[in-house]
Amino acid sequence: MEATIAAALRDAGAGLGDVGAVAVTVGPGLSLCLRVGAAAAARLATSINVPLVPVHHLEAHALVARLGGRGPAFPFVAVLASGGHNLTLLVRAPGDYVSLGGTLDDALGEAYDKVARMLGVPPLPSGGAALEVFARGGDPAAFKFTPPLTGRPGANVSYAGLKTAVRLAAEAAAPGDPTPANESTRRDIAASFQAVAVRHLAQRASVGAGWALEAEPACTALVLSGGVAANTLVRSAFADAAAALHLPLVVPPPALCTDNGVMVAWAGAERLAAGVAVLPRPEGSPEPAPEGWVDVRPRWPLTLNVDPRAVPASTRSARKSRLYEDLTSLTAAARAAGGEVGKVGAGAAPEGSRGRTAGG
Repeated sequence: MEATIAAALRDAGAGLGDVGAVAVTVGPGLSLCLRVGAAAAARLATSINVPLVPVHHLEAHALVARLGGRGPAFPFVAVLASGGHNLTLLVRAPGDYVSLGGTLDDALGEAYDKVARMLGVPPLPSGGAALEVFARGGDPAAFKFTPPLTGRPGANVSYAGLKTAVRLAAEAAAPGDPTPANESTRRDIAASFQAVAVRHLAQRASVGAGWALEAEPACTALVLSGGVAANTLVRSAFADAAAALHLPLVVPPPALCTDNGVMVAWAGAERLAAGVAVLPRPEGSPEPAPEGWVDVRPRWPLTLNVDPRAVPASTRSARKSRLYEDLTSLTAAARAAGGEVGKVGAGAAPEGSRGRTAGG
């Protein structure tokens, strides 16, 4: 981890003296991975006497569109589409989110990966990216897949049924063979899947965005972020959706759509600027250890604030998720406390800081 930090500083042309805070992802995610990163971040923050800012992974995706202060002003609508998540959100401020829609089962990125495996497409650099390229040689109208959730209103998405339809089409095209032997047929299946999947996401997100505009007519943009936002067909569909909503579409560069340290650093900077870098500690938590207090949250809801017109998405693992209070509630508590700061690892940028935030 230390070598990674050193390389990041070297690439940035900076030194430890330039760092005004350290931001680190503390959830959601795999507990072991979160702990490794959080411990390293705490050691670094303590060693150079700067604040440690805990960051929610999905908030980092939502806010990276504002990188450098050049992105949309609050409030705006954000659609997060990745391998593990699909969320349509009203973003009012750092840590202030309203859920408009989510996934009932598989996220779009996960569906892309699984369909790539079904069709024997090598998942390089990822299943979604490989399938997008593979589908360019196919006919998107060759297979008449039924759009998910037909006849069911709302902004939620579902990809389990579409994924099953793809599997059945592949099996029918080549009985007894795990993938169709004919490459042309495989490309047609891929293109047909992608066309329906992307249209479904864009249409459902448009519903949620419409609700957001009713609640907040001053919404400034439609933001598309997350790993799937690197897909050119997805970007094109959302450009059309944004135009219909009379909103500009803001999409981070592809390198900032997939998971990256820049988005975590920026989320930390946003929280510092908003005075909500410190999150309340869970009841009964110990005093800070010498290396700084870090609370990792493997299952951590972004918000439990749901638009009244929205039907709540699937609550898989809901009981475990609620072991950790959602970020929106925690941030509201931080604001109510007046953004008071404490020791290293729980404060605002120190005086004299040059303001850079390192993220991990």
